[in-house]
Amino acid sequence: MERVLRNPILAALIALGFLILLASTVSIVPETQQAVVVRFGQPVRIINSYDPRERFGQTGAGLAVRVPFAEQVVWIDKRIQSVEMERQQVLSTDQLRLQVDAYARYRITNPLRMYVSAGSEERVQEALRPILGSALRNELGKRPFAALLSPERGWVMHNIETGLNRVARQYGAEVIDVRIKRADLPDGTPLQSAFQRMRTARQQEALTIRAQGERQAQIIRADADAAAAEVYAASFGKDPKFYDFYRAMQAYRRTFNPQNEGQTTVILSPENDFLREFRGR
Repeated sequence: MERVLRNPILAALIALGFLILLASTVSIVPETQQAVVVRFGQPVRIINSYDPRERFGQTGAGLAVRVPFAEQVVWIDKRIQSVEMERQQVLSTDQLRLQVDAYARYRITNPLRMYVSAGSEERVQEALRPILGSALRNELGKRPFAALLSPERGWVMHNIETGLNRVARQYGAEVIDVRIKRADLPDGTPLQSAFQRMRTARQQEALTIRAQGERQAQIIRADADAAAAEVYAASFGKDPKFYDFYRAMQAYRRTFNPQNEGQTTVILSPENDFLREFRGR
């Protein structure tokens, strides 16, 4: 001991060796991480594995001891992660080409399976990204563009999430959510032609609605004229003189109405039959 104390270089080497041995033996596992302990390339145990029922502060985080130099620790994040899909072109059922941006959120729930099947979190993302794009194209290809602007969009996202989850389980992951950030028509001629098709479709729909309205109006007008004719016929049958007087009053109102456009002068003889109701009985 005295020799060590007298030789500071030797003391420093011993201290350095002790620190290296300590770092190779003890690891600090945080709450947000889970660890796979690997011995000569083979996983032997899991530390602080994800458990949906665990509470923060009551997990397996803390100090972990391993065999120095023989065992290595592979760190895996327990938090929710996201994978971004590169912008892709999707063809909807109404023949519209859409530029779609989407992302998925997932969590590693089985670190052992993740390590065996993928080896690292980056490979999990690389595996999920093309699957997300394929599921998105397949699902949106079954629906028109308007489905993305309606409540049906939630069902579309659910189907994509279900299909992506089947693949994610092979890598020890669980997909939590899938969302479309943007779904735009491509710029240039395709966009203008799509607008023109939409405009033409709405004009045709408006013409159809207007024609149906005119048809209904004609039916209603014909029914009203028939009902009026029945009323006139019934009143004529009950009191022909009153019916003749009523029709004459209507003719006077239409002829002498001061609100008629323009000014028209009518000169009639007092003996004219048109003015018979002014003569009295």
